Amino acid sequence: MVTDQLTKAAALTLLSQGKTVAVFPGLNLTLGFNEGASFGMFSDLMAGKPLLMAALTGTLTVVLAFMAFRARHPVERVGFSLIVGGALGNVVDRLRQGAVTDFLDLAWRDWRFPTFNGADIAITLGALCILLASAASHRREVSGVDQS
Repeated sequence: MVTDQLTKAAALTLLSQGKTVAVFPGLNLTLGFNEGASFGMFSDLMAGKPLLMAALTGTLTVVLAFMAFRARHPVERVGFSLIVGGALGNVVDRLRQGAVTDFLDLAWRDWRFPTFNGADIAITLGALCILLASAASHRREVSGVDQS
């Protein structure tokens, strides 16, 4: 969460909204603000409702933190922790400025991915860790190996 807030502070200081800075082909820095969920989902629905979005995200974060403590597989625990950290970073933005600061912009030819930030990367990596842990657990169950 600290790294996320530091990179967002740098983006707010060094970038101007509406201006794109090319880093290398396919990666740009473009300052934007997201009032919705990750990658801009539900932006229209949540526009002007930062406290509601912070409350929903905060509630989900508490549930995921509880699940992290109950997780049996270390990779699963790491996954939940990454999601919780990323979600907290975005909640801080919502409470501080009413929207999440986004600045990472992936584009290739006519294709453009929604602008995102380090918290979104942590959330995505966390989800992948949970899926990997789940797949490993499922393989052990199918092969009859005891997980205990």
